[in-house]
Amino acid sequence: MKRYEIKLTREEVDELMSIINKGSHTSHTYRAAYILLNCDQGEYSDKATNEQISKMLKVGMRTIDRVKKRFLEEGLEGVLERKPSSRIYDKKIDGDTEAKLVQLCCSDPPVGHAKWSLRLLADKMVELEYVESISYVSVRNIFKKNELKPWKVRGWVIPPGRNSEFVAPMEQVLDVYKRPYDSKRPVICMYESPKPLISGARSPIPMEPGRETRVDFEYVRPGMVNIFMANEPLAGKRMVEVTDFKEKQDWAMFIKRISEEMCPDAEKIKLVMDNFKTHSASALYENFGPKEAKSLWDRFEFVFTPKHGSWLNMAEIELHVLNGQCLNRHIPCKEKVEQEVSACQKQRNTKEAKINWRFTTKESRIKSRKLFPSILT
Repeated sequence: MKRYEIKLTREEVDELMSIINKGSHTSHTYRAAYILLNCDQGEYSDKATNEQISKMLKVGMRTIDRVKKRFLEEGLEGVLERKPSSRIYDKKIDGDTEAKLVQLCCSDPPVGHAKWSLRLLADKMVELEYVESISYVSVRNIFKKNELKPWKVRGWVIPPGRNSEFVAPMEQVLDVYKRPYDSKRPVICMYESPKPLISGARSPIPMEPGRETRVDFEYVRPGMVNIFMANEPLAGKRMVEVTDFKEKQDWAMFIKRISEEMCPDAEKIKLVMDNFKTHSASALYENFGPKEAKSLWDRFEFVFTPKHGSWLNMAEIELHVLNGQCLNRHIPCKEKVEQEVSACQKQRNTKEAKINWRFTTKESRIKSRKLFPSILT
């Protein structure tokens, strides 16, 4: 192997020492400076072999020889600066091509595919002759830049745009929510939701240190139950009932429970609920005598949330908490569901957990401007 002899002048040693002692430099410059200082065989430094320098600086001996050779050929300035690469890279994605990729990503995927994938988009870009070639990595980088996530779909209740049938009941509900608490005229929110009964075909393997609980994928579905939820947001009270069905009779009996158990001393009860076909005065008359049905009807003032507006019902928030804390698992029978929701209801009522509703009429006219049929001022 050819040996290169390096002899530095006093000025060169001083310049290299200033590089390693102060200032901000690239790693290439630092490495070259250290190698040259340790390779110096002049009168200002101690002589060291390539093997010693390699061990001390933890660099290869071929790297040391390349630095020496370049110093001899190009001088100090040439060895401290990294040479630009001679390889020329073609920029495959310009602004126009990137816009086409974004537009393609936001369109429907081809038949036979549920969603766009990185490789599918890369292949489609070539097929449409937008580019000669492109890797899925380049596609992913554009996704990051434009905050696109075609693999992710979020469920959302989408209300119709510019619809008076939506905004009118929405503002009525929001007016009810802004009223101060009044025990004689309480605001009760009611919601109902199905709950499938599921039992495992095989017993799960319990958790052990270093191993999580294991549940078999096979299951048995004995049936379904319906869960009625009523809550009084400002008082921190709720009542849950589990029924076999969600028919008029079930709703009427639950309304009676609200009247007698939740609000026995109330003069008038504001009841916010969805406008289902079972939620009507006829359900009361079909299940109670005329006198009792009329008495119940007079005690309530029904406020219906708009279609596609169940998110305006605070009972849905309470039911979401119940599902997350209690029902988000396999429960095999109605009796077990009743036991679980009863315990959760008691715990939440003991804490007097309330809901801090902040969405107001004023905010709705700003944030939900597109829902209003007229231009707001």
